[in-house]
Formats: sequence, C-alpha cells, structure tokens
Amino acid sequence: MATIGALLSVAREMFVADGFGAVSLGAICDRAGVTRGAFYHHFSSKEQIFRDVYAAEQKRLAAIVRRAFAAEPDPWEGMFAGCRALLEASLEPAARQITLVEAPGALGWSDMRDIQAGCKEQMRRGLAIAVDAGCIPDRPLEPLTSLLHGGICESALDIAYADDERAALDETLSQLRLLLAGIAGRTRPGCAHDD
Repeated sequence: MATIGALLSVAREMFVADGFGAVSLGAICDRAGVTRGAFYHHFSSKEQIFRDVYAAEQKRLAAIVRRAFAAEPDPWEGMFAGCRALLEASLEPAARQITLVEAPGALGWSDMRDIQAGCKEQMRRGLAIAVDAGCIPDRPLEPLTSLLHGGICESALDIAYADDERAALDETLSQLRLLLAGIAGRTRPGCAHDD
C-alpha cells in the first residue's frame, strides 16, 4: 500500500510539473525509489497510473463540491455553491493541469466520462434534493443533470484557457446564477419565492 501511495504521489507531481507525454515510466520509478517490477505489480502502464491519479483528483474535487453544497441550508443555493467550488478548485494549478490539460490527451473523452460518472451522479442527487425541497419544479432529472454537468465541465475548460481566468470565472458564475434562477422559474436563485 505504501508503494502504491508513493507511486501515485510521485506520478501526480511529475504529471503536473512536466505533463503526461514528457514523463517516462522509468522516471516515475526512479523518483519513487521502486523497481519497474514493483511498478508493474501495481500498475499495468503509465496510462493506468495516470488514470488512477485522475480518478483521485476527481474524488478530491467531488468532496469539495459536497462540502460546499452541504454548507448551504438552501439546496438550490447549495447547487450554485457546489458548481462555484468546482470551477474555483479546477483553477488550482495542479487540478487544472491534471483534469483539464493532461487528461483529455492521456485518457480520451470516453475514459474521462467514465471516471466522472460519480461527479455527475452527485449532481443528480443534488438536483433531486432541490426538487424534494421545492426549490425547483419536479422534472426529469437525467437530461437536466447532463445539461448542467456538461455545461460546468465545458465552462471549466473555457475558464482554464482564458487569458484572464478570474474574469472568465466571474462572468461564468454570473451566467450560472441566471441559468439556475431560470431553471427554478424565478428571477433569482434560492428556494424562497420571489416577492
């Protein structure tokens, strides 16, 4: 278990610093102080260790979203807070490099989508909580989940590649507020009815 942890930690650091393509399996082993045999005992390839690094990053981001959602007493405000937290966390240099820069080329969209399934399900559960609380009308959640999840993921990419990330984030959050208010059928977010 210590070997796996060391390999994942070293691989993450190297992928962030140098990019997936520039990192060799031998360099990961050397820096982690393990033999190739030890590496292959736990991982089948450089692609697999990157996949595990990416999956761990997705779990870390999902935990950030859960905390932001739970911190809001209003579930619809929680949806906004969770989306905001994800977009902000995606701009952290390491998260940005792993999830937005390296993952598309290292994994491809199909594998990324499979790994992100837990995050998408988390969003669906948040929407279900908002429906149960009366924050939004009862509606089919699968298409709404796909629309919001896809939009947030695409927005994270746009923000990451913007010349001014902070301005792009602020503009995105402003539009997200309007979008969520529209989904809820009101002019501003939250469960409380408009005056």
